[in-house]
Amino acid sequence: MFRLRCVNSCLRRLLHGGTVNRDQVLEQLRVCSAEDQVFDVVGKNKAKLTVSHVSYAVGMLWQFQKETPQLLRTVDLIKSHPQFLTLRVLAENKITLMDDFMLVDMLYSFLRLNVDPHDSLVQQLVSEAWLRLERLPMASLSKFAICLIDQNLQHSPLMGHITSVVDQRLSSIDDARVLTVLMISTSSLVSPRLRDALISRVDQLLDTNNPSTYNNPRRVVQFLRNIKYSHRPLLDKCNQILLSNVPRLDAENIGIILGLYQCLQFNNCDFRLAAKQRLIELIDSSTDPLSFPKLFVALAPMASPEIREGLENTAFLLADELSAQQALAVAEALEEIQSRNLSLLNKIASVIQRNLDVYKPVEVARITQALYLLHYQNPELFTKLRNILVNFLQSSVLPYEVTMLTRVLSMLPGPQLDEAVTSRVEAVMTQCNLNDLNTISFAIAKWVRNDSSYRHSTPSKYVRLLQNLNRCGQERLRTADRLDLVLEELKYVSGEWFEEMLLEESMVTLQRMMDQINWTNVPELALFLTRMNHFCPPLMDRIATVAIKDIDKIHYSSTYATLLPFSVLNYDPAQADELYDVCIQHFIPHISSFEPHLLVLLAYSLAVADCFPEELVREIFSIDFLGKLDSQLETVADALNMRTRLRLMELNRAVCLECPEFQVPWFHERYCQQLQKKGNGISPVQQQIHKMLGEVLGGINCVRVAVVTPYFYTVGFECILDKHLKPQPYSSPSTLQISERGKVHWGASSLENIEDELPPGAQRVAVDFLDSKSFCKNSHHMKGDALMRKRHLEILGYRVVQIPHFEWNSMELSTQDAWKEYLKKKIFGEPSS
Repeated sequence: MFRLRCVNSCLRRLLHGGTVNRDQVLEQLRVCSAEDQVFDVVGKNKAKLTVSHVSYAVGMLWQFQKETPQLLRTVDLIKSHPQFLTLRVLAENKITLMDDFMLVDMLYSFLRLNVDPHDSLVQQLVSEAWLRLERLPMASLSKFAICLIDQNLQHSPLMGHITSVVDQRLSSIDDARVLTVLMISTSSLVSPRLRDALISRVDQLLDTNNPSTYNNPRRVVQFLRNIKYSHRPLLDKCNQILLSNVPRLDAENIGIILGLYQCLQFNNCDFRLAAKQRLIELIDSSTDPLSFPKLFVALAPMASPEIREGLENTAFLLADELSAQQALAVAEALEEIQSRNLSLLNKIASVIQRNLDVYKPVEVARITQALYLLHYQNPELFTKLRNILVNFLQSSVLPYEVTMLTRVLSMLPGPQLDEAVTSRVEAVMTQCNLNDLNTISFAIAKWVRNDSSYRHSTPSKYVRLLQNLNRCGQERLRTADRLDLVLEELKYVSGEWFEEMLLEESMVTLQRMMDQINWTNVPELALFLTRMNHFCPPLMDRIATVAIKDIDKIHYSSTYATLLPFSVLNYDPAQADELYDVCIQHFIPHISSFEPHLLVLLAYSLAVADCFPEELVREIFSIDFLGKLDSQLETVADALNMRTRLRLMELNRAVCLECPEFQVPWFHERYCQQLQKKGNGISPVQQQIHKMLGEVLGGINCVRVAVVTPYFYTVGFECILDKHLKPQPYSSPSTLQISERGKVHWGASSLENIEDELPPGAQRVAVDFLDSKSFCKNSHHMKGDALMRKRHLEILGYRVVQIPHFEWNSMELSTQDAWKEYLKKKIFGEPSS
């Protein structure tokens, strides 16, 4: 009985104590359902508010805003409320009482509620978090990193400290979300070693990741974009997760992912097709000013003409309600699809003009470029844009910003440039990379052409700019010591200035760094050599050696880039057979995983090198593959679409001519006929050769011009020699008409027809003038496509006579008689007298 009374007494004390110790303020905060209720509780309990109360109240304020559509958020009203000031003062006074989680959460919420980063509260929260950095839990560290990004501190010593902590504790991070946030935050500071470690760790965590979570793989792709590193195995893994989540993605996320893929030059057919279908499904539900612009930007470039017209009609109705940023995004999308909807363009331009004062320098440059490329006619607006660009340029100190402003400014007509503009460009040159310098060279060239005084002489200010440009470019190459960085800067360079002033120096630099060539940079180096059309056996030998040794480390899709210079530039290294064999064995097991357009380009490059793997040929000319290719090409840019279709035709022709045993049908007749209708005309040199051939062959009726062969090769000139090498006249006069022999189908009949037309022992001669496009730029080395063309014409029954431009235009052939003797020797094999 005594024991029972004791228990009852203890229970009464506990219950009484529980009632007394109840946190009534916290309970009041927990039942709040709106910001005003939170502020009401704060106002009534100022003296009682603990650090936990302040943290909870601030967190609730942000949570309410987070759950509200962006257009309906009331952050400015919250910031101006008297009780919000109370919370800020209390938070600042209680910083040392906050635990680590609370400290970072508080900083995060205040920044999300637009408290100025320079406010003393934010500054003290950041300072306190820095003091505790080494002990912060990784989840809090990742959130703290986001806060620093919000304050543009991604390059700060503090972010460097976070990067160091991530490096030390990487193996302990088991949450993919925490890791991917840290990866993005520290992306500008990671070393190659840490980059590889992060990729390895996140690759492991994605395997344990919830497959219905798309934010983690999206952040991984963003990290790869930030560091400009296309790690294909990881990209493929992320893409598979994102692909499975397409039904859950909204237009904004699809647009972000497509943009990231584009920056990484990762063009996944399956994702684009699924994304297109998902975006079409979202059309009916995306009709408000917030969601529609995101749908328009993502879908319009992929949409059919009918859907695109509907999107433009909706955009016209909503245009007046768009924000400044939305109008910019729509304008760029209209430029991408080359819209001719003048009514819509006028409305978008009107919104932009209303908001010119809110745009940042790079945004004004993007606006100007989009409207200029759309051929928008509004001199008044362009004058305003030009003045804004000049003002921004004169005050900018960022090399990438100065470069972009300079490039766009050079597009616009206007008065001569102020000395302040050219001085600003000159001032940042020493900080510019090779790509920026190349961009500035385009601008200077335009300024020189547009300057009225250029007719007399190049103005000295431009001469000075060009001289400094050359000096900066050469100095940058001479002092470079990392091959990967040089290749990154060379990735998009092109044009006369680079080729004349820096290409040779670039080749010297690349050869100086030859020992840095490895499996990771072989594809990029190979692409550069191909794009520059530069024949460099030492570099290509090194590429071949590395590729053969480490082919298993190179992603199968990169075999295309790796082999490209060898086929395009027609180079057979000592180990050519081994190189092609190991590359073919490497990609053949993966041909079903290739992007359709890339597989076509790969097969064509192999065909140029007279290489036709049967598995590859049969895959491409299967009904399923061609259907998939058609679907993909509907979603890609017009230039890639046209290039892929042309390569498919050329591959089809090569297979029909060189591998008849595969029995692949010729199905490009109509396509070729369409190409023929466009016509390329005949150059003055070809007219000159035509006239002289008439004299050499004994009459103009002994030569035909622009003859279309079976499978639609166009031969510059054709003649027939009998068995005594005597020219035979054609029954019809020589004209530029297309030969009916271009109309052929699969089978041997086309070859038989050629043979039937010839007298016994006679030969059909094709005379081809080879311009500079048929040769490498730095030598007289003939390229692969010219040799393939010769092979094919010989299969079609021709004896091929090639006239290189450098022979025809040489000093030796500077008279009529010399040219005639040259033609006689080429056609008849007669020695010059």
